[in-house]
Amino acid sequence: MTRAAIVAMLALLAGCGGGAADDGADADVSGQVLVTTTVPVSRTFNDTIQAWGNAAGDPHRATNISLGHGGLVTALDAAAGQSVHRGQALLHVAPDPAARNAYRQAQSAWTLASGELKRTEQMVAQHLATQSQLAAARKALDDAQAGLEAQRALGGGSAEEIISAPSDGVVTVLNVNLGDRFQADAPLLSFTSSHGLIARLSVQPEDAPRLKTGMPAWVQGEYGSADVLKGQVSMVGQSVDAQTHLVPLQVTLPPEASNTLVAGAAVRATIDTAGYTAWALPREAVLHDDKGDYVFTVDHDKAKRIDVTLKHPEGDTVGVQGALDAKTQIIVLGSYELNDGDAVREQQESSK
Repeated sequence: MTRAAIVAMLALLAGCGGGAADDGADADVSGQVLVTTTVPVSRTFNDTIQAWGNAAGDPHRATNISLGHGGLVTALDAAAGQSVHRGQALLHVAPDPAARNAYRQAQSAWTLASGELKRTEQMVAQHLATQSQLAAARKALDDAQAGLEAQRALGGGSAEEIISAPSDGVVTVLNVNLGDRFQADAPLLSFTSSHGLIARLSVQPEDAPRLKTGMPAWVQGEYGSADVLKGQVSMVGQSVDAQTHLVPLQVTLPPEASNTLVAGAAVRATIDTAGYTAWALPREAVLHDDKGDYVFTVDHDKAKRIDVTLKHPEGDTVGVQGALDAKTQIIVLGSYELNDGDAVREQQESSK
């Protein structure tokens, strides 16, 4: 045999030996499913109830602005739903003619009483009047002063009166128009402080018994900003509304709610009810079939089915209860390909 033939034969044998080695390596992992795992974490979850409604002015902080006298609306500086700042003009009002007349009469009475007191003092100094006459003149001036101040408080002392915002807030209702005449104590507008918004909501009747005052609620506007506000349930209705067939409730909102919400804005809320402890797992780790919810664990390189109860199904991290512990290797990726007892191989960290 020539030298070239010997070299060719050795090369062929070497190639055959390498193929056998590769086949052996593939056989080591044959029939195994590549998976990734995680360990469950014990966590407190809450059941939630959904509610819908509107932002509104807190009736405990809302203000009806009126005047103690009648008048005429001469200018409107605000509209319903408008946000205003403390001291900003809202209405211009001309006092009622009767109030102006009463003020002038009170002013004349004060002028007369003041003059009478001076004359009486001069007469007393000349021994032409008694001390009782002087006391009566002083009392008459005091009465005239009180009457004048009362008429000034009723608005008769000025040709025009400006109604200003008592604080930062929102004009929720405007009850008058330009040129309207109004009576004394008639409500001219309703005003809500910027720190006085609540959420008026409704829930399904079957959910109402699970609600209690003090429960946390996460409120978000249906439109515009997606900011979520943390509030608190302040009232739960005890009867079903005849029109909506829902149970009303109220949620207090934090002061910063006015930055993203206005009175009347549509809102939705998620209310946390009773808390419970469950195992937190990625959603894709929990499977379901005719027998119910379950997970696969790694037990001596084999997949083992464990039945669980899905207690908190919302979100990417779900809560389950079952025969698990903090060291159980729960299969996440690859679980959909498994049957109970299948051989598995965990993906190494370097492969990830």
